[in-house]
Amino acid sequence: MLRYTDDMTEIAEDMLTGFFDGWPRAASSAQHLAVLRGSYRAVVAIDRAAGRAVGFVHMISDGVLTASVPWLEVLPAWRGRGIGTELMRRVLQGTEGFYSVDLLCDASGQAFYGRFGMAPVPGMTLRRQGVLDGDRKELPPETAQT
Repeated sequence: MLRYTDDMTEIAEDMLTGFFDGWPRAASSAQHLAVLRGSYRAVVAIDRAAGRAVGFVHMISDGVLTASVPWLEVLPAWRGRGIGTELMRRVLQGTEGFYSVDLLCDASGQAFYGRFGMAPVPGMTLRRQGVLDGDRKELPPETAQT
């Protein structure tokens, strides 16, 4: 039996294992939990019997006009049961007044997100894989224009 929660104080690091399927290196459970707790909104699907997360989604936002959904994932053994759909439904609740809710996905995910009224648009990303190892480098300060 599944339970969905948006209360991240209920989530512990040891509940967040097995995620980041297909990534070159998984984020640590501590990083994952910090992301969920620092988000504008997050929803986690929990397997009550095992006491562990089987899916999650999170949103970042200015709280006024824009939001972004960086990550949605359901563990491979739990896919195909409507969990991702329910997570998206829940994270999108209350965003009707936002001008935009954006996310990046591979072409293979476009049909899924299209069911929520989302449309394909061009996008860009910058990924720093070393951050997953705790290698956080500061960006150089901007050069003043004269």
